[in-house]
Amino acid sequence: MNKNLFITGCLFAVTAVALGALGAHALKEKLTPGQLISFETGVRYQFFHAMAILLTAANYEKFHPVFIKWAKRIFIAGIFCFSGSIYLLSMKEILHTEGMSQILGPITPLGGVLLISGWIFLMFSVLKSNK
Repeated sequence: MNKNLFITGCLFAVTAVALGALGAHALKEKLTPGQLISFETGVRYQFFHAMAILLTAANYEKFHPVFIKWAKRIFIAGIFCFSGSIYLLSMKEILHTEGMSQILGPITPLGGVLLISGWIFLMFSVLKSNK
């Protein structure tokens, strides 16, 4: 098992649960229904990929070392770009960052591409493994 990667997965899972609770309780009255749905999408994808990181960490030795290192880096970057930009875009009125929408808007699909790429690298890490 890769201890540092496991801790990283746990931290992403913990923050996903905390942000989910924040969205369900504190932000429910402050966000529009559409913003709340977007926020929940960010939480859901962060949690899915936290679980992917945890499973990857638990089975780290079974993967091709080069491809798995890239998969973990890309998953982490994808979570920050995809979920992070969705959180910020959903809360732009609360955070008074409406001007950031033009910058953050394109980051969300880039994060999605990174998450897809992480899964592809994970697949290749198994296909290229000798174990």
